[in-house]
Amino acid sequence: MRILGVETSCDETAAAVVVETAEAERPWAIASSVIASQVEIHREWGGVVPELASRQHVRDICGVTERALSDAELSWTDLDAVAVTQGPGLVGSLLVGVAFAKSLALTLRVPLVPVHHLAGHIESLFLHNGALPLPAVVLVVSGGHTCLYLVPTPGEYRLIGRTRDDAAGEAFDKVAKVLGLTYPGGPVVDRMARAGNPRAVGFPVARMTHRDRTRPPTPGYAGRAGMTDFSFSGIKTAVKRHVAGRLAETGADALPEAELADICASFQRAVVDALLDRTFEAARRLGARSVGIAGGVSANSRLREDAATRGDARGLPVFLPTLALSTDNAAMIAAAGLRQLARGVTAAPDLNADAALSL
Repeated sequence: MRILGVETSCDETAAAVVVETAEAERPWAIASSVIASQVEIHREWGGVVPELASRQHVRDICGVTERALSDAELSWTDLDAVAVTQGPGLVGSLLVGVAFAKSLALTLRVPLVPVHHLAGHIESLFLHNGALPLPAVVLVVSGGHTCLYLVPTPGEYRLIGRTRDDAAGEAFDKVAKVLGLTYPGGPVVDRMARAGNPRAVGFPVARMTHRDRTRPPTPGYAGRAGMTDFSFSGIKTAVKRHVAGRLAETGADALPEAELADICASFQRAVVDALLDRTFEAARRLGARSVGIAGGVSANSRLREDAATRGDARGLPVFLPTLALSTDNAAMIAAAGLRQLARGVTAAPDLNADAALSL
């Protein structure tokens, strides 16, 4: 089985070919993976501009897909199925990928497989590491999402925790903007934090102790009174107030680089501790046999190091994707598509994008 994955949920146009293998422990292999990034386009705006993103997807998607097929040494007729991100994401961006994938599947007369973007991130762990000890607790953390899932069996995802407000990656980007750093903020904060003191500033992170009474329950949500939920809007405000206070004290227009490094390190430590505290507590409470961390923020160096340290201390294996599979990519969508296809899940020609698709 050779499946083409198409990913256009935000600002990366990606296509990849994943093939099934004969190995039970590693059932999938990446034949090709191509990503056209839009970072330079959106950098001057300090964030993703949806209209610009969707237009660039239209320009890039054909060339990216042709390159993915060429790298895999396949022709169009060699494909057995097409998988595409249906949602969640920016609706204009999603529509480009969905329309392209539908047209291709109809032309080739192969199955069209709808994929949830977060399922793709979860399956990136299996794509890179092979079979994980189950049940597993998986943290999906990115610019748009911060969620905890219990994975009791392959392809089954139970939501057990979520952010009440900002996603962790969004907080990184916004703090970077407050500090006058470039977009995207996550890699810049991570890089600067390496030269800073993570205990220089005691930034607070809210700890949820009760359910969210301001929003209706999410279908399938298995959280326990909010104990595994996250909140990052408060620490973002705390950083903003700290910077404003320091500028007022010094009378300067900007803080010195050494102080910025301390702020980055302190902010990063607080966010990583919050993410890992809830993840490992959920793993303990639910009797998980492993922990997985996926999504763009899983590329953060401190998160990777601290997760490995905590896992070793608890005798609990921790799995992460490669850096290339951490950020948005189509290989993970193709892998999730194979998982869906094995369960008999395909889409009709009237498949539509869903910006708020639930998992």
